[in-house]
Amino acid sequence: MKVNLLKLMLLLPVIFLMNSCSSDSSEETADSTSALIVENYTYSDTELETMKLINEYRVSVGLNPLEKINHISYKSEEHDYYMIDKKTPSHDGFVDRSNNIMKLLGATTVGENVAYNYNTAEGALAAWLKSAAHKKNIEGNYTHFGISIRQDAATGKKYYTNIFVRID
Repeated sequence: MKVNLLKLMLLLPVIFLMNSCSSDSSEETADSTSALIVENYTYSDTELETMKLINEYRVSVGLNPLEKINHISYKSEEHDYYMIDKKTPSHDGFVDRSNNIMKLLGATTVGENVAYNYNTAEGALAAWLKSAAHKKNIEGNYTHFGISIRQDAATGKKYYTNIFVRID
């Protein structure tokens, strides 16, 4: 009886894994759609100013300026809307954003800064530079970046997502 119970206990995970690994066509369609590189992104004056200030800071400490990539800004924008929906700043979904950027753009390293409720590019950058982890991203060994700044229509508060990447 113990042998039969043991066999059953070993068989159940195998059956579960076989069923959980199957896919249907709608999942495959969703994956192929999200695998497109977004080439167009319209930058606001504040987004451009924030990128300019980050690059000026990097150059002032002897680092290379970063090149913007529209797809990274688009992924940043998606995250801003997520944070607005949740009404809180977060790094939720960072692994998915990072994997997308690595897969589609060939990035080898990805970092992310978020901010909340800063009215100006200068204010957000100053806050990031006062935080060791955020400053480390700004000063990181990166080559490209993207940014999105979106305002919550209900509260008027701004959400910032700034993603840094290294592409060799």
